[in-house]
Amino acid sequence: MPPALRERLQPLLDMLKALLGGSDPRHLAQRVALVAFSIRIVSAAIAFISQIVLARVMGEFEYGIFVFVWVLVVLFGNLSCLGFHTAIIRFLPQYHARDALPEIRGLTTTVRVFALVSATALAAAGIAGLWLFGDRIDGYYLVPLYLGIFTLPMIALGDVMDGTSRAHSWAVSALSPTYLIRPILILALMMLALMIGEPATARTAMIAAMAATYLTSVTQFFILSWRLRKRYVKGPRRLEFGTWIRVALPIFLIEGFGFMLTNSDVVIVGLYLDPESVAIYFAAAKTMALVHFVMFSVKAAASPRFSAAMADPDRQQLAVIAVESAKWSFWPSLLVGAAVLASGNFLLSLFGPSFVSGYPLMAILYAGIMAKALIGPAEAFLTMAGQQNLCVALYAAALAANLALNVTLIPMFGLTGAAIATAGAMFVEAALLHVAVRRIFGIVLFAFADPHARPIKAEASPS
Repeated sequence: MPPALRERLQPLLDMLKALLGGSDPRHLAQRVALVAFSIRIVSAAIAFISQIVLARVMGEFEYGIFVFVWVLVVLFGNLSCLGFHTAIIRFLPQYHARDALPEIRGLTTTVRVFALVSATALAAAGIAGLWLFGDRIDGYYLVPLYLGIFTLPMIALGDVMDGTSRAHSWAVSALSPTYLIRPILILALMMLALMIGEPATARTAMIAAMAATYLTSVTQFFILSWRLRKRYVKGPRRLEFGTWIRVALPIFLIEGFGFMLTNSDVVIVGLYLDPESVAIYFAAAKTMALVHFVMFSVKAAASPRFSAAMADPDRQQLAVIAVESAKWSFWPSLLVGAAVLASGNFLLSLFGPSFVSGYPLMAILYAGIMAKALIGPAEAFLTMAGQQNLCVALYAAALAANLALNVTLIPMFGLTGAAIATAGAMFVEAALLHVAVRRIFGIVLFAFADPHARPIKAEASPS
């Protein structure tokens, strides 16, 4: 390399060397974010292509049934973890810091058992509910719903194993089963079913999704168990279930509200409108959701970093980390979102000619996504700071606004009303989180903020 060019590139080379080889928390967090970002890029492409193929082969009606049921399955599978899939990210780094191996063994075992038991109980309640009230549900939803209910335990198990891997900064094993392997298997099994003569219906797609989920979660379970046994020698387990559940339940409410915020629009559209409308709305939301992987990647890296920083009395450093995370969220989201919106008509046309009518929905949803990106992973910041109860109240308010807007606007404006309601709820959520972080910590959590502009007083830290 010519000396002049090498001199110009040296700062970049030094930065890459530190990023790839640095062992300090900042560089480790950046590496995790980079891996998570890369996986989410690939997974977004896989998910997008698979949804296009499914929409093409199934048609709007059957595709709308499938996505409505699958959203419900993923939503309730995640909720059935009762917050343990995130609580482990808070506790495990703290146990590592004091080398508390019995607590680590107890925690990593408990979260898996608890997820399976709670999800199985929820599945049993769901089957009973369908048996008792099935006559009130449109007949074309019944069989896919039954199949989805049998999938719930594996969704929950996969989520807690994702959390366990994230707590260890094992980004590949945390994200690849859910975001790479499972969608590929769903598409492959669906295509196999069609090749052997099965009809291109929501029932067939749900069977493929159930089989793919079981294969992915069971395989992930054995691999993760092997890694944990290899990392932690056999020994006694210490259970602090009371402590864990007191933290997990508020997280369950926080993330439950947050998860419902991002999925309630599809559910309510399915309750009010026909499957074809569900298909069009889901295609628009799924296309715009290509932007969400930026936030997810930053949150995956920032959560353990927030947890570790809470033990440091230097609150100014905490402000730097928080604002830095907001910047990591905003600028990539802005660029990715603009690119997606610019090619929106073409992307929607891939699902089918009638799906192009969903383009205006994408522009509305983009505005809401950018409102959230401005403050970064603020909910992770508050959760790792022990402010679970406050987050519960904030997300309850945001979810109430979301439901009220959806229920009001969807009957009046149809799919446009659903998009406006979702974007409006995102604005409410971002505003509430921003105010909460500023009032409790004195930190202006904003992508354009200067973390050094104002000193952070010691009394602003949580007690």
